[in-house]
Amino acid sequence: MSTELSFQIAARDAGARTGALETPRGTIRTPAFMPVGTAGTVKAMFPETVAATGADILLANTYHLMLRPGAERVAAFGGLHEFMNWGGPILTDSGGFQVMSLAKLRKISEAGVTFQSHIDGSTHELTPESSIEIQCLLGADIQMAFDECTPFPCSEAEARASMDLSMRWAARSKEAFAAQGAAGQALFGIVQGSVYPGLREQSARALLDIGFDGYAVGGLAVGEGQETMLEILGATTPFLPEERPRYLMGVGTPLDIIAAVERGIDMFDCVMPTRSGRHGQAFTWEGKLNLRNAVHAGDERPLDAESSCPAARDYSRAYLHHLFKAGEYLGPMLLSWANVHFYQDLLQRIRTAVAERRFSQFAAETRSRLAGE
Repeated sequence: MSTELSFQIAARDAGARTGALETPRGTIRTPAFMPVGTAGTVKAMFPETVAATGADILLANTYHLMLRPGAERVAAFGGLHEFMNWGGPILTDSGGFQVMSLAKLRKISEAGVTFQSHIDGSTHELTPESSIEIQCLLGADIQMAFDECTPFPCSEAEARASMDLSMRWAARSKEAFAAQGAAGQALFGIVQGSVYPGLREQSARALLDIGFDGYAVGGLAVGEGQETMLEILGATTPFLPEERPRYLMGVGTPLDIIAAVERGIDMFDCVMPTRSGRHGQAFTWEGKLNLRNAVHAGDERPLDAESSCPAARDYSRAYLHHLFKAGEYLGPMLLSWANVHFYQDLLQRIRTAVAERRFSQFAAETRSRLAGE
């Protein structure tokens, strides 16, 4: 049986909050950004380098790890922390989103989802019970209830049916976790309901009745646009308990994060820093840069003079441009490093601004600086 995580809010300002989520493997400073380690690795980065950027926690993907190398094999090596050489906390998603978006020939039933692997076409089944079992085998510190990520767009009736199914699965996930979760581990529930505020409220209330260590908002940033996303987020967070961490799944850009922090969100994850880095896109305090563009070919300036990250500070834009034009591996490595560092720097500045009760000013200034991203 698990022991609840300790979550303390240290300061609030303009709807934003900062605090700490205590786990046996370390403290997660909130608001927190979790780099995505899809298959047990943050792409193009060493675990030690990820830690050096200031990341307190990583996210790993249940779906990918269950298919390759297999949760049992990871468990045989002492769990995911030992397997990937990461000593801090790890959050695993339930696999539901990947099943819906990546798997072939999936079939949804009350029991769960039967699907074909995107790797080799082999048939698998994920249920609330098996998802929790896999996450426990991986040894995740924070685990997610199994849910269906409602597709967008969809009718309100379709969204209601999907949300209701996710809430039934949430109750089964909680029961499975109560039997299998280890001391110090936690389980988060996931609010669904698409773009319908009434359904979001119903989902949040259903999850509170079940009772979770934290509450995530899922099914956003799936094509509805930023304005709608923020509207639904603002309609959802008032129904989530103040004393529990709130996690917005799969979001997002720096400006998305600032806006979500304003609405009381504590945790984020997104592939954007590393995916952008692999494709020559850099996040800087001057805005987003495309290092593939010829304008950088003769630029002696560092990527970001304001950054303390060696990747952004010690290499010229001209050299980075050259690496991408030449197809050298070092280019994606350096930009991924610089981008993850930028995100961690952004979150540290947010935490400081909230603690000093100047978050509104910080948000306005940062929006102005990054408006061209």
